[in-house]
Amino acid sequence: MAIFHGNNIINLKTYDNLFVCDAEFILQNYPEIDKCILSVTGSADEGLIIYLKNTFTEFIELTGNTPVPFKNKYESPATLGSDRIASIAGAMAIYPGSNVLVIDSGTAITFEFIDKSDNYLGGNISPGLETRFKALHTFTNKLPLLSLNENFNLIGKNTQDAVVSGVQNGVLLEIDGYINSLIREYPDLKTILTGGDAEFLAGKLKSPIFMELNLVLIGLNIILEFNFKK
Repeated sequence: MAIFHGNNIINLKTYDNLFVCDAEFILQNYPEIDKCILSVTGSADEGLIIYLKNTFTEFIELTGNTPVPFKNKYESPATLGSDRIASIAGAMAIYPGSNVLVIDSGTAITFEFIDKSDNYLGGNISPGLETRFKALHTFTNKLPLLSLNENFNLIGKNTQDAVVSGVQNGVLLEIDGYINSLIREYPDLKTILTGGDAEFLAGKLKSPIFMELNLVLIGLNIILEFNFKK
């Protein structure tokens, strides 16, 4: 949850779940809030949605049909996740009029590309770091369940190191590969890294990137302002 004043975040908080009582408490402390946008990738509390609709005349539940400040060239726009939509809008705000690759590294790694004419041309979805560790453990008989480790080499010398090196180097090479491939076609490419694993990956990538952990929130604010221009 983020509260914006103009383009600036003035309060930021993470909730395991967000309910009506949480929204009521927020508004008690910030009664001047006059509009709201909700982005849901799973299931939302229906009571919360009803409360927000009744509280704000300017309220958006972000979907693939919500008006956005870019041209959506995705062949199935209704299936484009709201977090992906928001990250694209956020990228436009950070690098207006630029060719931008957005990489969101979490449970899944998503790659989004928007060109300098504000055309969203599509992207890719790949398993994230934790998902890869779990998959190796779940779908093999003997590999242990491991997690992120700062100490890893290009080649593992035992099974545990081989899993850690394979997963982490695999993701790093994948990301660098996408960036380098796009740079050949778009030499002025800008790259933004966000998501839960962004801090872990940022210093290990060979390609130049800009890290913005609040990219989705920034994009949500951009979409909200786009729909309710004063």
